[in-house]
Amino acid sequence: MYSIDITVFILGLIIGSFLNVVIYRLPENKSIIWPGSHCTNCQTNLKIFDLIPVLSFIFTKGRCRYCDTKVSYQYPAVELLTALLFLISYWRYSLSIEFLIYSGLIALLIVCTFIDLKYQIIPNKITYPGIIIFFIISFFFNHITIKSSLLGIVLSGGFLLVIAIVSRGGMGIGDVKLAAMVGSVIGVKYTIIGIFIGSLIGSIISLILIGFNIKDRKDRIPFGPFIAIGTVVMIFYGNVIINWYLDLLAF
Repeated sequence: MYSIDITVFILGLIIGSFLNVVIYRLPENKSIIWPGSHCTNCQTNLKIFDLIPVLSFIFTKGRCRYCDTKVSYQYPAVELLTALLFLISYWRYSLSIEFLIYSGLIALLIVCTFIDLKYQIIPNKITYPGIIIFFIISFFFNHITIKSSLLGIVLSGGFLLVIAIVSRGGMGIGDVKLAAMVGSVIGVKYTIIGIFIGSLIGSIISLILIGFNIKDRKDRIPFGPFIAIGTVVMIFYGNVIINWYLDLLAF
């Protein structure tokens, strides 16, 4: 049992390392396959021992082995976050099709989160293929019905589209497409609840940032990461949250 836990965690680290490549290269319209991994400062091609997730960062004290340039903490953070969320997904769904599909969605959410935090964009190259692929997957597996996946795309995206129109730019179209992608996997009900959870968390964090003068009231705070957080909460604890809410209504 523990051997599977370790395997899933290591797999998450490896995939997280690849996600770092996507996060860095996709916004700059660079190939995520070629050239191989290299230092962004000195352009030296990295060896295998330079690419060991987390450990290479620790052993080199967060610096390039060849030019001594500081390496962003984003790299081990993404690797560890991916590994941890994959492990929790395994604990929740075991080795099942749900585990594979939800882990795939989580990986895309991580990419969208870090790109949105840095560039305040959510790439169409992630959301459009994601919507199509996840919808097609609904034809072959029972994690969601075809109807629920289609409604998740249309109604979840439509819900945020209305907010985007009413707010006149307060909500980005990238967020709309991200919600549609999430809806194709977990359906409209879970997606909308996840958006509300993300909004609540986002409001709290925004108030804290404003309170400490880190952000101004007029500063735009990316909403994509909060959609991602709410989605992950619903993937792992959606049934628990809904049952808890229904129990409250029963009183």
